[in-house]
Amino acid sequence: MSAPSATITVMLRAAEKAAKSLLRDFGEVENLQVSRKGPANFVSAADLRAEEIIYQDLHKSRPSFGFLMEERGEIKGVNEKGTEEFRFIVDPLDGTTNFLHGIPHFNISIALERGTGKSREIIAGLVHDPIKNETFYAEKGTGAWLDKRRLRVSARKEMALSIIAGGDAASKGKTEQNRFLKNINALTGHTSGFRRMGAAALDLCYVAAGRFEGFFENGLKPWDVAAGALIVKEAGGQIISLAGDNNPVYAESILASNVGIHQDFKKIIEESLK
Repeated sequence: MSAPSATITVMLRAAEKAAKSLLRDFGEVENLQVSRKGPANFVSAADLRAEEIIYQDLHKSRPSFGFLMEERGEIKGVNEKGTEEFRFIVDPLDGTTNFLHGIPHFNISIALERGTGKSREIIAGLVHDPIKNETFYAEKGTGAWLDKRRLRVSARKEMALSIIAGGDAASKGKTEQNRFLKNINALTGHTSGFRRMGAAALDLCYVAAGRFEGFFENGLKPWDVAAGALIVKEAGGQIISLAGDNNPVYAESILASNVGIHQDFKKIIEESLK
């Protein structure tokens, strides 16, 4: 892909407009940390503003497409045949807790899905990091890219040399917290390091870019992983759900890695829960 396609260009334009709004709001978060009211309500409003910007821009460009969004939920789209053929899956602010605490690690995630029911597939994905001004994107069959540089997962084959990232279980109940702690305990003795960055879509993109060798998380929604999962796959990585499903977007969990450590990574996670 010598240049982004029309689809990616439309998604990028919407993400960049929303990023400007988020960056303005992020600049206010630090001041709100010391206020009595606190920044939580402000961040919720920032999330909604970004989502509205993305929705309006994408809907203007692709009026027949549907939407599945974190804040507004599902909005049906209708083509000339009276059916919904495509829909955008949008997370306007992935890494909300980071944003809330003034931590500069969050992103905007937009995926494009084709089909309905069991025939659904993600055909394009884009993840934009407003702070670092990095844009990861992929279309099915055309590879994964960081800006205009082709991405490939890392070539490492040894878990002992690998960095693994994992998601946040703090808000997902006692059962998930215990599962997560067992996973981390098992990984600690087998890897070069464990990271919990707090933004699932960026973690997946870091796997695609070879910055991490693997990532796992449970309790996920489609907008958390739809774009990032395609980017990993198009970068030569492997993705499954923690239950072994090869299409994890609607499985509520994900395990993503390069090819070299995939089986060992999967085995460690599975055995930690026995």
